[in-house]
Amino acid sequence: MRPSSHQLVNTPGIEIWPGGLLRARSNHDARALARARHVLRRKRDGTYLAADLPEGLLALVPRLRREDGIEAALAVLDHLSEHRRAGIDAIGELPLDRLQDRLEALGLDHAYGERTGLPLVAEPTALTLAGFDRYRRPLWLVSAAARAWRSMQAAALHDNVVLEAISGYRSHDYQLGIFERKLARGLTVAEILTVNAAPGYSEHHSGRALDIGTLEEPPAEESFERTVAFTWLRDNASAYGFVMSYPRDNPYGIVYEPWHWRFGEP
Repeated sequence: MRPSSHQLVNTPGIEIWPGGLLRARSNHDARALARARHVLRRKRDGTYLAADLPEGLLALVPRLRREDGIEAALAVLDHLSEHRRAGIDAIGELPLDRLQDRLEALGLDHAYGERTGLPLVAEPTALTLAGFDRYRRPLWLVSAAARAWRSMQAAALHDNVVLEAISGYRSHDYQLGIFERKLARGLTVAEILTVNAAPGYSEHHSGRALDIGTLEEPPAEESFERTVAFTWLRDNASAYGFVMSYPRDNPYGIVYEPWHWRFGEP
């Protein structure tokens, strides 16, 4: 297991980030984040909740102890404090709690999965830093997928092909936020579902999938298939354990996504 400094530790409502990776949103947060060993971050909106400092926990929001899910997150943080060099010893999956609430918020139910054939996807309890994406955001994947991605990216570069990560792990709450933002722009749920799986059904939840781009190519566009990077992936990705999840005319009702690749079995 990699050290905790390279792990994102997952709880149902709160992520525990290693210090030094999150961008400050105020001078107060900047001082705390600069010294933090870990940062507790609310999943549904990205709010920084607390900084784990050498002298103790610093709350970054009022009434931290009333925060939903805080007790579970603090219990995990205590484990990290006691076993700081080892990180999380075993990687499991979080329960699929609150899934029905997320679906109902979009006017959906479990029949969505039956209709599309998409399986439910649990979130892992721990993810490994796999580098940074195009936008310099930390890229999180499960450890095996992180190793495979770094190896594949290096092999492509050896062949003078640049592979950029566009996005990797997404929580169920983050996926719901994608829908909410697109709904606010006037799209319908049906239109969004042709591009984004419903919360709980995206391969990105697993930490085994990532969207891939290349230099001077817009992200998540079908035109990616005409790039040298896509040709390289088509010819070589399987050797690193990656497959394209949504080819043309796939049975899930998802549009053709030449940029979306998954490590290992679904």
